[in-house]
Amino acid sequence: MVLALIRHGQTDWNLAEKMQGSSDIPLNDTGCAQALVAAAVLAEGDWSAVVSSPLQRARETAAIIAGELSLELGPTYDDLREQNFGSAEGLPIAEVDERWPGRSIPDKEPDSVVGERGLRALEEIVDAYGDTDVVVVAHGTLLRCIFATIDGRDQHDYPRLDNASSSLVGRGPDGWRVLTIGGVPTIASEQRLL
Repeated sequence: MVLALIRHGQTDWNLAEKMQGSSDIPLNDTGCAQALVAAAVLAEGDWSAVVSSPLQRARETAAIIAGELSLELGPTYDDLREQNFGSAEGLPIAEVDERWPGRSIPDKEPDSVVGERGLRALEEIVDAYGDTDVVVVAHGTLLRCIFATIDGRDQHDYPRLDNASSSLVGRGPDGWRVLTIGGVPTIASEQRLL
């Protein structure tokens, strides 16, 4: 099974460089256009459905992709929500980084919790869709936390994901592997081909 993990399209808060987190912000026009581009990139795959986070920016992205690919728009998964950044949400990212170096926001949801719940959502998707390949639309920090949980690394080791970028994870007998990040193959991807 392969899952395409898509970061949602752009919102006005992304454009203004504000900390979004669990705040429920819709796509802007650029975000809608980015979702169409993401669908075109995914068009060659053999996907069975598109599922998402319940936050509207992810759900709107998922609906656009599903429509373009003539796929089922599957359910939302609460565990795919973006990390809750507490009192930092809505603030300019530059201010957040100045006030809390290293994003040490005292009331944010811990990174490890985010990765574990994200992986739990992927397991629920496997249970629902079996061995078929599924498109999963979620959020940048959540996705990096999932990669970190799979690889046993820190989420800050991974690059920032562009809006509507696609990453692939695979699940086999030995568990999950990160295959691509933002379209760039990883070592696990190369090993999979051997």
